[in-house]
Order: sequence, then C-alpha cells, then structure tokens
Amino acid sequence: MNVQLVEQLPFNIHEIFKINSEDQFLDLAIKTFDFQYKNNDIYRKYVDLSGRKPNVISSLEDIPFLPISFFKSHNVTCTEDEKALEFHSSGTTGQVRSRHLVADPTIYQLSFLKGFELFYGPINNYIILGLLPSYMENEHSSLIYMVDHLIQHSNDKDSGFFLNDFEHLLNIIEQRKAEKKILLIGVSYALLDLAEKYQADLSGCIIMETGGMKGKRKELTKPELHKILKKGLNVDHIHSEYGMTELLSQGYSMENQLFQTPPWMKILIRQYNDPFSYASIKSGGINVIDLANIYSCSFIATQDLGKQTPQGFEVLGRFDDADLRGCNLLIQ
Repeated sequence: MNVQLVEQLPFNIHEIFKINSEDQFLDLAIKTFDFQYKNNDIYRKYVDLSGRKPNVISSLEDIPFLPISFFKSHNVTCTEDEKALEFHSSGTTGQVRSRHLVADPTIYQLSFLKGFELFYGPINNYIILGLLPSYMENEHSSLIYMVDHLIQHSNDKDSGFFLNDFEHLLNIIEQRKAEKKILLIGVSYALLDLAEKYQADLSGCIIMETGGMKGKRKELTKPELHKILKKGLNVDHIHSEYGMTELLSQGYSMENQLFQTPPWMKILIRQYNDPFSYASIKSGGINVIDLANIYSCSFIATQDLGKQTPQGFEVLGRFDDADLRGCNLLIQ
C-alpha cells in the first residue's frame, strides 16, 4: 500500500472493513465525503453546483451523488498524479467508455476478497472457473482483474479462465465437484451457450452470472435467463454479481435476484425526477456508496433502476436513455 497515499487519508483504510454498525458507516461516509470534496476537483465542482453546503452534511441523504456518466468525460480522482491501475468499461464499437483510475490496487484487492469471503466463505475452499470471453478481450477489465485474483487465491491447480473450451471446463467439474466447492462465474450469453449445447449436470456447483449478453444474443429478463440456466445446468439457484468499472466493491445475489452488499457498501434508491429525495420510494434510481473507492468517488448515482426490500435490493433495469453496458443487468 502506497505510504504517501495512506498519509493523506482521514482514517486508517482498514477501518472500513471493520464496520459493524450504521453509526460507524455514517461517520466514515461523512469523513470520506469531506476528503473527496477537498481532493477531487470534479466532485467538488459538482457538489458546489448542486447547492449543497459541505459543512452541513450530517446524513447519507445530504450527500450529493456524482452521476456515473462523469467517468466517461473526466478523470474522477483525488490523486491524479498517482495511478497504479486504469479500468475501462466494456462497450460496443463507437461507445464512449468509462475510465476508472485506481490509485491503490491493494484496496481493491482487500475489498473484493473480503466481500467474497463474507458471503461465500474462505476462497481457498473453492475451485474458481471463469467463463468470461468478452471481458478477456478488454485488457483494462476490472472484472477480469478481480476474477484473476480470486483464481490465484483459491490456490487450486484447476482454477482458471476458459474461452470456448466447454468440454475441458465440464471435465474439471465432473472430476472435482464431489471433493471441493466449485464456483463458475460467467457472462450470461456464455452460460446460455453452455446450458443449451451440453445440458450439463452442474448440480452442487455455484453458477454466478454477470455482464449480460454483450450484443451476442437477444436480451432476456432476469427470470427468463435464470429459468433457462437452472433447467439447462440442473441447479436450484443462479447467483449474480453486482459490480461495475466505477466501483471497487460488489454486491451478490444468491437467490431470488435480491442483492446483499458488504458493510462498507450501501445502496440508496433516489426518486426518478429528484436526485435528492429518497423518502418512501418503492423503486427508483440506484445510488451507491462504496467506501473502498476512497481515492476516486464513493458516492455514485448509477443509471440503474432498483428497488429496496428488507431482504436486499433488486435491479429492475436501466433508465431509457442509459447506454447499454455490462454491469450485471438485463433490462426488464
């Protein structure tokens, strides 16, 4: 971890991974807001234009959330001279892609490893299989970076990425699933190809879809996709990952398409036409607080539509004028 960067922080970064109460989260969120307002030029300008007074921020609802589209046109960073990684969103030809400058990769690694183990247990209990062909074409993919590190930390000889070698993938599963947990994370269209071509029995495995169809297939609703995958792969549930280029943390859905987030990540649902109103909303735009995103912006207004429930949040689709993109979303 970069010592010079750490010295700039208003708190020890490890504090965010020890959050165990709403009060702790609020305290660190306000400190993060203050730090980013002072050090992130783009965010500071946006906050000033929003009319919100930084010195009177006392609740999560008071904090202005930066529209995610700013990542396409600006360097959203607190430390523009310090850049260890650069992630680009996926997209079709001609689309402007988001760029996320990551000053300290070790924070990203801490976030996705701790987040995964919070929901799934120790990573070395798993064989991690990645079926992410479209993402592998993007040398700046944050998802590939994450899955690659999960593969390494699983410390299993059979963990790895697969392009179109479905038979090799299925042979590993057949030989190993009785002795060790297997997680297959795949882009949606590739999992559909596997389900339709092989009618494989992957019972006992965790199947996690992410990334949508990437223009390879007709878009399906989540229920349609999950129904086909459950039948074609002989599993009871399809898991999902909610993450994006502009974030350093992920949410996970284990069943019923309801996502949970780690303690350092929180979802707020904003009204469709009022970005500062949250009260009594059944559905609306998804705002994400990601405290791991300390050197960029932790308060992001996405173009996703969602709904909060007592059991988690559901992703419903995208705003009509939002670009099609792969961040674990199928339009419903």
